[in-house]
Amino acid sequence: VVTMAWFDMAAKKLGFPTIELFVKAGSDGESIGNCPFSQRLFMILWLKGVIFNVTTVDLKRKPADLQDLAPGTNPPFVTFNGEVKVDVNKIEEFLEEKLTPPRYPKLATNHPESNTAGIDVFSKFSAYIKNPRKDTNDGLEKALLKSLRRLDEYLRTPLPEEIDANSTEDPQESTRCFLDGPDLTLADCNLLPKLHIIKVVARKYRGFEIPAEMAGVWRYLNHAYKREEFTNTCPVEREIEFAYIDVAKRIK
Repeated sequence: VVTMAWFDMAAKKLGFPTIELFVKAGSDGESIGNCPFSQRLFMILWLKGVIFNVTTVDLKRKPADLQDLAPGTNPPFVTFNGEVKVDVNKIEEFLEEKLTPPRYPKLATNHPESNTAGIDVFSKFSAYIKNPRKDTNDGLEKALLKSLRRLDEYLRTPLPEEIDANSTEDPQESTRCFLDGPDLTLADCNLLPKLHIIKVVARKYRGFEIPAEMAGVWRYLNHAYKREEFTNTCPVEREIEFAYIDVAKRIK
């Protein structure tokens, strides 16, 4: 377990709540492991601008004190002023409710559609990558592509605030960085870790590339790769590949 306990003192001094995030450790037992849910919460806390402590938990050697803290629960989970929170969706709601403006930024989306964009991409990917049968591979790949295409269409369609109401011309393609506009939101914290996994794993084990013509998806990913809130909370690619070494079935 890796902890940075000095954060607690700094948090109290600055009037921040005492927050500890427990995430899945990588194959070395210390680095950040492959877990989109862990990264989702890591990104939210980073974007909120709070001081928080991160502990990576080696699931093979889970310490007894952590089993006492959250019995039967695997990471990610959070302690907030000593209170344990274990459900990812509820943690997200709790943090958005507790860490509010003006001190902390609002991370909820302005457009409800942003929360559902790409909602089935990861499940289509999972079906595709776990399938060992040659006769069903093409159909599952097409289903993944169809889902990615819908996401791409959403990212390329201008949001209402991007459309000039006084213009007589058709609205141009969206140029926004993220799902809901220029800023990262809760919707991005949920989708981006999964989309990155899809990119890395499908390439490694299926030779599948997200098509270059999906300009909206690539613009989205490339903007994410410029943000420390994403890159510094992301496991290295070999960890993602390692996590899928037995999950990605060989096509027969």
